[in-house]
Amino acid sequence: MKKICWMLMLILVISLAAAGCGKEEDKTESSVARQEGDDGESISIGMSFDSFVIERWVRDRDVFVATAKNLGASVNVQNANGSVKEQISQIEYLISKGIDVLVVIPVDCSSLKEVIGEAKKAGISVISYDRLLLDSAADLYISFDNEVVGRLMGQALKDSIPEGGEIFMLQGPEEDNNVQFVRKGFLDELEGSGLEIVYKANCEGWLAEKAAEYLDEALEQYPDVKGIMCGNDDIASQVVRVLTENRMAGKVQVVGQDGDLAACQRIVEGTQTMTAFKSVESLAEAAAEFAVRMAQGDPLNDVTETITDGTNEIPFSMLMPVAVTGENMDEIIVDGGFHSREDVYLNVADDSSVFADESQ
Repeated sequence: MKKICWMLMLILVISLAAAGCGKEEDKTESSVARQEGDDGESISIGMSFDSFVIERWVRDRDVFVATAKNLGASVNVQNANGSVKEQISQIEYLISKGIDVLVVIPVDCSSLKEVIGEAKKAGISVISYDRLLLDSAADLYISFDNEVVGRLMGQALKDSIPEGGEIFMLQGPEEDNNVQFVRKGFLDELEGSGLEIVYKANCEGWLAEKAAEYLDEALEQYPDVKGIMCGNDDIASQVVRVLTENRMAGKVQVVGQDGDLAACQRIVEGTQTMTAFKSVESLAEAAAEFAVRMAQGDPLNDVTETITDGTNEIPFSMLMPVAVTGENMDEIIVDGGFHSREDVYLNVADDSSVFADESQ
């Protein structure tokens, strides 16, 4: 009998010990899960892109996502492929996922008021990224000074065509509010100059291929064109292609914006005059940092500028563009680490002598 009792007691002790180990394992697993939740991206950011037709948006996305991740946030990226309807649907989806902050690059700056209102009602902070959301009372607008972009383009054409002459404007779509800012700066800069705008067109959806069609048409009417203002460097790529086909590349001054690698290559080759360089890396990093701060409830007291979205005055974090030509390509682009020297001068035989005489 004593032997049986002793065995029962032994079984009971073993059972209790096993149960204790089980509880300890549960506690450990729960702790690990909790730590992973803290380390991993407890802040949720939704990022809605117009499309990735423009080369720079891929860089914006990659830098923003990497910066946010380093700050402990996850980013759900959506691509509307140039469709307003699709963008509205994707923003509604992001709202349903319970994101903390919504970052929007609008397809049409004036068509998202209602869905942005839904996001704000859900307690989601909204950042208008690069393009200004109109009448939407976003919590922050972050972009470059786009009027200055236009002024830099105008100044570059004035400097390179001092004798004056006929020029074309091949712009982006009117739905992009930045197009209007750039145009205003450009026209203001040309006042009193000898440059005459004889042809204007807008590339719908930022489709650069449209620029080739418009340029063919423009050249038939105005074959003596001296310069072409391009809405961005993608458009400039098509413009230079058409000029090359007409044996006019390098003779007609071409300006663009964004600092795309292909544009930098054309500048050192002599077929594009300048690009209004915008450090999208700086923009994306700053926007990601603002998004995390907003999610944490940190007031943006360091943002002192404001801009009207048509109805509301909203905080505006403004970055400045820089005119890049052959003379400062190394200083701004190469030394700044934006594109490698090898890539920029890929099609130039002796890059060490390029513009050397002009800089001395």
